[in-house]
Amino acid sequence: MTKAEDKLTSLDDEIISPNGPEGGEAHESESALALILRTFLENKLAIIGLALVVGMAIFCFIGPLLYHTNQVSTTYAINLPPGKGHPLGTDENGRDVLGRLMVGGQSSLEIGLAVAIIATLFGVIWGAIAGYVGGKVDSVMMRIVDVFLSIPSLFLLIFLAAAFTPNIVILVLILSFISWLSPSRLVRGEALSLRVREYVKAVKIMGGGPTRIVVRHIIPNTIGTIAVNATFQIADAILVLATLSYLGLGLPPPAASWGEMLSNGVNYIYDGYWWLIYPAGFAIIITVIAFNFIGDALRDSLEVRLQKR
Repeated sequence: MTKAEDKLTSLDDEIISPNGPEGGEAHESESALALILRTFLENKLAIIGLALVVGMAIFCFIGPLLYHTNQVSTTYAINLPPGKGHPLGTDENGRDVLGRLMVGGQSSLEIGLAVAIIATLFGVIWGAIAGYVGGKVDSVMMRIVDVFLSIPSLFLLIFLAAAFTPNIVILVLILSFISWLSPSRLVRGEALSLRVREYVKAVKIMGGGPTRIVVRHIIPNTIGTIAVNATFQIADAILVLATLSYLGLGLPPPAASWGEMLSNGVNYIYDGYWWLIYPAGFAIIITVIAFNFIGDALRDSLEVRLQKR
């Protein structure tokens, strides 16, 4: 390693916050992290959101290990009301609704988390490059984003879902395709501000290239925006997946999802079979609200940190 590379690495280690070298001591970073954590934990809605998400994850992934049901074969015990042996009754195919709620939640949470990771990762890279490079590159990259944003998302979703045979991988890719646009715009805005900071200029003077600056400084200093957006991305993906499943463009049978359960239950809305509709609808609402609580609390915590600078 050359002396110049040595100095760059040392400078990278010193710059751990947007305040630059003069404000980037380790103890300050720890204090900022402690402030964010304390503010987050003081938010009652954040605690409720965390509890709901953890509870839903336990319900969906551990529940089926304790409550065994057959979610593949149909039976003659169709549309049974809640009672002994079936706490939430059975559906139109005789499958246990409680068990199906658990299994359906697995796919909903898995797809929501996968979409949030992929869309956020791609959007962050796209936005960071566009914001840092600027000029014509930024203009072209953001016009591409604008073009996709101008297309009604529901129309695009229906078209893509109808064009490809839905499965978990395809749905993740489709939802990610329309979800990366928002984080790219957010990170691009942050990058435009960060690229003129003193510590970025110092890295340039030391010979640091664009890749090092984007990876080591621009992206890490947008982590707050990224974290907040990711929580909302999960909630949005779960909601959009439910919409696609409701329209019959979700996972094919016998795979289960909350949206598919709602879609099937609507056929019996006037027959009094409330257990075919309310449990799935309640699960979707609770999960989306929980992630929104967490996202709002993260945003408030980061705003407190910025005010304390």
